[in-house]
Amino acid sequence: MARGRQHRRTHGVTAVAGVVCCLGLGVAGCARSDAVAQGPPAGDPVQVLRTAADALVEAGSSRTRTSLEMATGGTRVTILGKGVYDYRKRLGRLEVRLPQDPAGAADRRPITELLAPGALYMKNRGAGVPADKWVRVDTATLSDGNLVTGGATDPFAAAEVLRGTSSAAFVGRTEVAGARVRHYRGTADLEAASQAASEVNRGPLGAAAKGFATARVPFDVYLDDEGRIRKIRHRFSFVNGERREPVAVASTTLLYGFGAPADVRLPADEDIYAGRIAHE
Repeated sequence: MARGRQHRRTHGVTAVAGVVCCLGLGVAGCARSDAVAQGPPAGDPVQVLRTAADALVEAGSSRTRTSLEMATGGTRVTILGKGVYDYRKRLGRLEVRLPQDPAGAADRRPITELLAPGALYMKNRGAGVPADKWVRVDTATLSDGNLVTGGATDPFAAAEVLRGTSSAAFVGRTEVAGARVRHYRGTADLEAASQAASEVNRGPLGAAAKGFATARVPFDVYLDDEGRIRKIRHRFSFVNGERREPVAVASTTLLYGFGAPADVRLPADEDIYAGRIAHE
């Protein structure tokens, strides 16, 4: 389980909101569109996708690249991340790069994020947090289940959204980063996903089902010949603060380098910041 003190909800929400609002969310396409005209694979697409997360657990770990994209105020903002993830321990480490400051300031230092069951840890957060300290956010307090507000979607949570697949179709065969894949397109229901998910994601996905503007999540996903997700793109409908109109958020997760070392160590209690997070 995640270590560290439990901080007040307001501190956690402020920290995460600062990441999202300063950033935005971006998506990078990595799949070729020249799908080869071949027959669909055996198996009902809905059932295939509902169990796709299991293949990641069997793989053990992988490298990942993430991208969140959001259009706000007439500007499209993109957040990029890269790192590793252990699907058996449900632990990950990402370096998340924020967009350049609109005022033209120097590039910001990447935020280091540790993903753990029930918690998100951030370092180089800014907002008055000492450079050598971590901010811990209880993900149970987040209305989106930490699917978007950390600036990246937890790779295993992204996969478990597919457990709520309600409709899906096989699009064709193509390539993602040099790997032969099968492309599927469909819609998932977050409430159904939460009921079918592993224990660590049941609560966060349930919170997202209630916190997003809609529990229906359109997606495109690409599976390799071993059934592992190589790329998944979700389109969430996100309620941003006091704005009444939902904001469309696109989240893309690219998985590769299966079996790569993923040694993720959570910070000790004394390394976690207990002070107030400044508004940015």
